[in-house]
Amino acid sequence: MPKILVVDDDASIRSLLTDVLEVEGFTVRAAEDGFAGLRLIAADRPDCVVLDVMMPGMDGHAVLQRIRAGEGGLDLPVVMLTAAADDAQAWQAWTEGVDYFLAKPFDPDELLRYLDYLFSAEDRVAV
Repeated sequence: MPKILVVDDDASIRSLLTDVLEVEGFTVRAAEDGFAGLRLIAADRPDCVVLDVMMPGMDGHAVLQRIRAGEGGLDLPVVMLTAAADDAQAWQAWTEGVDYFLAKPFDPDELLRYLDYLFSAEDRVAV
């Protein structure tokens, strides 16, 4: 099953996402901030990153920019979550290359539908 990295400073969101994704069979690792997330990406590249926007130290936009600038970073799917889901926030995420954008509070089923689409599409391409 695909490996998902969850990067969110809110422990309850990390726990919810981890539980939901693991029940669906995904391998999940979690990081509490952008710096830790980037270290985990470098150590063991995930198949997808679920990334919070508003985090202390390094926000999700800065993390996304570093992911995209790194080797193979353009090919790593990134889902952004944000509580500040206004048009400007969404536009910034899309222009930075996010693959999917969810507003908090989010429906875990919507995330699962996107991941199902993402990984079934990759399977179709690989055949």
